[in-house]
Amino acid sequence: MNIAVVGTGYVGLVTGACFAEFGVSVIAVDKDESKIALLQKGQVPFYEPGLEEMVRRNMRKGGCRFPRT
Repeated sequence: MNIAVVGTGYVGLVTGACFAEFGVSVIAVDKDESKIALLQKGQVPFYEPGLEEMVRRNMRKGGCRFPRT
């Protein structure tokens, strides 16, 4: 299954990362290019315990992508 998440704030990024944990292929987009640049490096632009490692793990597996729009 493939989904797109629009917005990589507190709700969108956590939702997308959780879907990716369950094996869903996620593409997350945001109009804020600085957020996307951080996420492409595996860095989360806010603090949420365990989220950064979850995002990195799913990026390595190819389940979570953050393309530039």
